[in-house]
Order: sequence, then structure tokens, then C-alpha cells
Amino acid sequence: MLDKIIIIGNGIAAISAIKAIREVDKDSEIHLFGEEPFYPYSRIRLSKGLLSSLQEDKILIQNREWYDDNNINLYIGSRVISIDVDKKVVKLFDGGLMSFTKVLLAGGSSNIMPNVAGINKNGVYTLRTLKDAWDIKDGIKDKKTVLVIGGGVQGIEIAWSLSQMGKNVIIAQNTDRLMSKQLDKISSEILQNKVAEKGVKILVNTEVTEITGRENVEGFKLSNGEKYDCDAVIYSIGTKPNIDFLKGTPINLDRGVIVNNKMETNIEGIYAAGDIAQYNGNIFGLWNIAIEQGKVAGYNIAGKDAIYKYVPPVTTLNAFDLSLFSMGIVDEALVTNIVVEEHIGDAIYKKIFIKDNLVKGAIVVGNIKLSPVLKAAIEKKISLDGVNYINMTVEDIIQILKAKLNKEE
Repeated sequence: MLDKIIIIGNGIAAISAIKAIREVDKDSEIHLFGEEPFYPYSRIRLSKGLLSSLQEDKILIQNREWYDDNNINLYIGSRVISIDVDKKVVKLFDGGLMSFTKVLLAGGSSNIMPNVAGINKNGVYTLRTLKDAWDIKDGIKDKKTVLVIGGGVQGIEIAWSLSQMGKNVIIAQNTDRLMSKQLDKISSEILQNKVAEKGVKILVNTEVTEITGRENVEGFKLSNGEKYDCDAVIYSIGTKPNIDFLKGTPINLDRGVIVNNKMETNIEGIYAAGDIAQYNGNIFGLWNIAIEQGKVAGYNIAGKDAIYKYVPPVTTLNAFDLSLFSMGIVDEALVTNIVVEEHIGDAIYKKIFIKDNLVKGAIVVGNIKLSPVLKAAIEKKISLDGVNYINMTVEDIIQILKAKLNKEE
């Protein structure tokens, strides 16, 4: 008997799952539901593309014909509002019902709205969807000063685009530095210097408490009482999984949908992947991890046994004339050794985190070509046993890792 597979959400986890399913199973029904009125597109292109036209067809994950070629029933602008795991049906926003044999929950996440007075004023934006990007591009055309709440990757990419548009930009970050989850103090300082060089004002260790103005944004206040003028606000302070429609079901939930190493929930035949999935207590919300989780879920849905293996979280940034990446464990307290090279004046910084003679993480500013070697070394657990890496340069370690990786191939 052929399966009837419903996939809720149409991001990269969903598309990766479909590819895996179709590798194994060419015939089962696949019904793909996406809430937005667009074909599945690359969400990570949005903040990088604010300076371009951001046409839908330019950022699609797959071309439109791919869905017909792979016998996919695609429903755009269609939302699943509930799921009955006993009757094996989902309910759609228009009251329609659809039965299933298996389900993949891949509905992603939504941006968290800051708890700030006046956050609903005209001129306040966030960036999660293609429509959000279009609204920002249209809404800030005549604006002079824009406040960006959040100093993470997306906030910095947005600030870079705004700066290139000639806007006055202010970044407000509630921790002591930019990208505090991905970078250490020195690498964050290099980034902050580059951002400041472009005329962007950075406010760290601060909370925005109010967006001022009557109906439209006119400025903002900080917790320390300081006031600033601005005529637009864009917030990017993190995301939360879209699990509200699953509350009240027997599917185990925490911050996200809890899954095992097959990406399966506690309910047989129901899987989750990507930003909505919580595995070993973690929700990463990262592109490379969503791809792998979707792939594993897809294989298992199709009956091919697959186990999710650790994928190091990888964050890259190309902004303010600076390239950097951070991957894996980047907390010195969680490792036993570090190897560091720094040339702060040249904005070059390399740091490898090692534990039990294994590379556990890395931060590199300036030479992102090292990224694939370090990622592979982490994933394949390449041992540095017997290597006196403490007295080596980062480049020396890279060459050793390359040689060991080549032997494995």
C-alpha cells in the first residue's frame, strides 16, 4: 500500500526530506503545505538581498517544474491549523480535512517580538518572510535613521544593507557584544570595529524599552533613560518554533517538537525536522542542520533506516567588508585546549577548540576557506592523538587535518 505523506511547512528541511523520499519511493503521494503564497524559497537570502530586487523566482530552492517532475502536490498559501493523530487527518485553514499515513512537521519558526512599548507602531518591521523583505524595502525608502534591535547574524546583515543604502543605522544589543553566541570577545571586537568604521552606532548592554511617537516611529528610549531619534525600527532578537497548532495533541513538545535520532516524534509515523525540531534538548535554527535533519526524516519516512549524526552548527557572515565563520563548540569552558592566531590590526583571527584530541569547534575571521576542512574534521572526529598541536600554528593543524581526511577518502 502506498503512503500518503503530508509535509507541513515548505522550507529547506521539507525540500530535503522530499528529495530523500523520492530517492527511495517514487510513487507514494506527497502533499506539501506552505503558508506563504510563494513557492519554497531560500529564507537565508532575504537579509543578504535587501539591496537587490528580491524577485521570487531568483531565490527559489527548486524551480517550479521540479514539483511536477517529482509528483509533488504543492499547496501554497495554505495552512494546516490542527492535526488529529488518532484519526490521522489534518485540518486546513479553510475547514478542509486531509487524511494521511505519515506526517513531517517542518513548519519552521517565527521571529520573537520584543517586549517593548510601542512595538506595533507604523515603521516597525521584522524580517522572516519574502513579504517582510518587500515591506522593509518599500517602507524605509524615505527613512533616514533606522534602529536595528538585535546584534546577531541577521541584525548585522540587515544593518550592513541599510548602511549601503545610505541610512543612519543604530544597533541595540542586550549583551556585551555582537554575535555573542557565536564569537568570543576578541573576534566580536574585530567585527564591532568593522561595523563602527562604516558609521554604524552600536549600543551594547542595553535594553530598548519604548518606541516613541504617536502612530509612527519617531525615536526610542533605553532602560538607562537615554533617548534617540529614528524613523524606522527593525527587530531581530531570535526565533521560536511554530508549535502552537500542536498543543493539545499527544505529540511531545517542549520548546519545539521532541524527536529521536530518526527525527521521529513519540507518535509513530509523525516526524519533525528543521527549526521546529528539538533533538537532545537543542533547537539550532540553522540551514545546514535543517538540510541534514530533513534528509534523515525523509529516508525514514520512505522506509530506509537513517540515523541523524551530529552536524556542527555553522554560522557564516559576510558583511561590513569582513568574512567570518563560527562552528561547533566555541566556549573555552567546554574544551581542554585552544590554538589561537591573531592579527587584530589586519582583522585576521583563527581559533580552534580541542578536547580529547578532537577538534570540537572553531572561529575564523578573514579566511573562510578553512571552513570545509574544520567542519569535516569535527563531523568525522579526526583525531590529533600524538600531534603536538599546542606548539603549532592553526595553518599547521589545518594541513594535518587535510592529510588525515584525504587518507579517509
